[in-house]
Amino acid sequence: MVRKLLCVVFLCVAQFTLAQELNCTVIVNSEQVNQTNQQIFKTLEKSLNDYVNQTKWTNRNYSSAERIECSMMITVTNYENTTFNATIQVQSNRPVYNSTYQSPVFNYQDKQFTFNYVEFAPIYFNPNVFESNLTSVITYYVYIMLGVDADTFTKEGGTPYFKQAQNIVNLAQGSGYSGWQQVDGNRTRWELVDNLLSNTFKEYRLALYNYHRLGLDKLVDNATLAKESIAGSMKLFDRLNDVRPNSFVLQAFFDAKSEEIANVFSGGPKVDIVKLKETLNQIAPLYADTWSRIKY
Repeated sequence: MVRKLLCVVFLCVAQFTLAQELNCTVIVNSEQVNQTNQQIFKTLEKSLNDYVNQTKWTNRNYSSAERIECSMMITVTNYENTTFNATIQVQSNRPVYNSTYQSPVFNYQDKQFTFNYVEFAPIYFNPNVFESNLTSVITYYVYIMLGVDADTFTKEGGTPYFKQAQNIVNLAQGSGYSGWQQVDGNRTRWELVDNLLSNTFKEYRLALYNYHRLGLDKLVDNATLAKESIAGSMKLFDRLNDVRPNSFVLQAFFDAKSEEIANVFSGGPKVDIVKLKETLNQIAPLYADTWSRIKY
């Protein structure tokens, strides 16, 4: 009897530890809103944390060590009745093999985020029908983070998740909310997932794999070869930049990675940094000050 009970407990623990994919901190910042009663923002924050972290997003089992460390910062700029105007900053990290280091993978601020929310209303997502801009945007970025993370471990491993995000875009295009259509301007949710699934941007996704799996993950074993793989990823970006200069995905990459790249090449075994810095200044000139710190 005791043995059976222990087996049941073990199975329950296993289900708990091999479950959700994300360890995400969702913050709702209402400092810009002149609202005496802050409870609705706290309720929304708790509901979103529960939704993101307790939903099973894939058919894979993740151990606690494999869960993606990420965050969503929702900054409310205006609130009236049930309508919220906000921005959302989305960030995700990836563990590096043989280290305790978490590498930033995705970092983007979406400024086109308007939604309706009634306090204590259940938060759920219908994959077949657009029902809520709040859950559609949140779920969209969950799948983007899952896809980018998967691409860093397996070549084009993120495709199924990007397709889920694309489906959300397709459903939301007739909703009237901004950010879902090509005509809504640059750096839209439509543009991001379109880039990620386009054959035009195949170098970007290959570079993600080479940079992380053949680069960062190998730094402990062979730092010289790892650095050469990372530098080779910049060459792939350079090829992409020739075809699509100043693309959304490249900007998002360097928004997340600029400091890390400078740190990787500023110590340890020496590699040729002259050509590397030329390439970096060409494809990511906004970070010229950062690249100037790469020295030996």
